Amino acid sequence: MTLRELPVSFNDSDQRVDKFLMKALPLLPKSLMYKYIRNKKIKVNHARCEISQRLQCGDTIQCYIKEEFFGQGRKDLAFLQVSDALHVLYEDEHILVAYKEAGILSQKDQSGIQDNMNDRLLHYLYRTHSYDPALEHSFVPAFAHRLDRNTEGIMIAGKNVQALRCLNEQLKAHRVKKYYLALVQGHMARKSDDLKFYHRKDQRLNRAELYDKEIAGATLIHTSYRVRKEWKDFSLLEVELHTGKSHQIRATFAKLGHPLLGDHKYQASLNWEHPHQALCAYRLVFAKENLGCLQYLMGREFTLLYGDLISYLKEKDLSISS
Repeated sequence: MTLRELPVSFNDSDQRVDKFLMKALPLLPKSLMYKYIRNKKIKVNHARCEISQRLQCGDTIQCYIKEEFFGQGRKDLAFLQVSDALHVLYEDEHILVAYKEAGILSQKDQSGIQDNMNDRLLHYLYRTHSYDPALEHSFVPAFAHRLDRNTEGIMIAGKNVQALRCLNEQLKAHRVKKYYLALVQGHMARKSDDLKFYHRKDQRLNRAELYDKEIAGATLIHTSYRVRKEWKDFSLLEVELHTGKSHQIRATFAKLGHPLLGDHKYQASLNWEHPHQALCAYRLVFAKENLGCLQYLMGREFTLLYGDLISYLKEKDLSISS
């Protein structure tokens, strides 16, 4: 048995003992961890602890366990094998706003090395000395939401634990509004509308199925839009997401008979210049109150000024601010 102490930093604080240990000691089986806590082989500040006990910055955890469970700790640098190229739109000590190109994953969906935005974020922060896994026991910076692989647009990340938790809370409470630009086939019957359907993901086909009435396994989704411009065969919409389910925008307009240009998974018949659907998350707007530790962002807007879809619109002399 080896006695080691794990200091609790700011980024480790305000989480349960078991959650911290599962991240800090991934080689320690969960059942054995619980046993060690009960048997006082794992303590907090040299005193018996509970699984659900919340850790505070400055606490120390004493672990009298086998050396093999410590492994290499949090020194994994696999993200360095992924590019550090990141289109940063805004950054401060708490958050980072970046542009995701279409074709890049938001996060890995398989084991091994795979290009994705979260690992690009870690590589970028490591290079700029904003993150070092050797100094962290449990926290990893991350984007607070996802975009589909073939959707481009704005993503926002938390650089410390407080900011990331706050972002997650604000997004869940819909205090950060998300707006998209979409090119859809044909002309909408209404110039604006508020749409609600029931959503269920078909994992086998990797596509969303929408229903007018509630059915087993389906979740209510909410989407609104307004028409910004119409051409002969297609229209530009500004879409606001009030919920965030997989393929929500794509499936919604396909159900209405107006699939996104280039979105052949949802029966689009019209192409456009790029090998993915014509969809861009182009604007994030923070509420003007109740933002917790992110109060300094009250009313702040982040608007994308470049990208495949925006470049296409500029070529057609359409101002994004209209």
